[in-house]
Amino acid sequence: MKKLFLSALFFAMSFLFITAVAQDTNEWTKKKAKKWFKKKEWLGGLELKPHKTINVQEFARQYHANKAYWDKAFAYLKNTDLNNIPKGKYPIDGDNVFASVTADSSKDFDKTNWESHRKYIDIQYVINGEEKIGVYPVSDAAVTKEYDEKKDVANYSADGKLYSATPETFFVFFPTDAHRPNITPGDNKVVKKIVIKVRYTE
Repeated sequence: MKKLFLSALFFAMSFLFITAVAQDTNEWTKKKAKKWFKKKEWLGGLELKPHKTINVQEFARQYHANKAYWDKAFAYLKNTDLNNIPKGKYPIDGDNVFASVTADSSKDFDKTNWESHRKYIDIQYVINGEEKIGVYPVSDAAVTKEYDEKKDVANYSADGKLYSATPETFFVFFPTDAHRPNITPGDNKVVKKIVIKVRYTE
């Protein structure tokens, strides 16, 4: 009788474990991710608008895999005097999260490139000025330069849509997102910009 009880208990626990793993694997459905995203609690009080191109489901997965990284990134955007910060590179959390601030002229379209990264996710935010940024799925793009692990970049040929990047909105690019930043909307004016790199989790 005792063996029968233990066997039943074992199978019951195994079932619960398998069910829990399955739920965890499928946790971030599009519907659930969208609901979580819309609450914007993850912004930590940062008053900026996430761009409509952000892959909400992948963002939910990455955020919950490395919540501390993302919280530090958004806190940095919120608490830093971005208008007066000089150009340069800034550590936020060692090699896990760091920022690069630039202030350069935007470029003609043919002087820019489609790119993607594997080790890091980009948070791109225009502090002052305006530029165009292209977005296109890596899966549909043609590779023109193979991935360089040292530089964490690959280049592509693509026909993606261009969007306006202004101080009201930030973009997030995952390894599945080919993006083409720094494109001039006209006159090649100077754009001050911050790119925060957040380590990607498989």
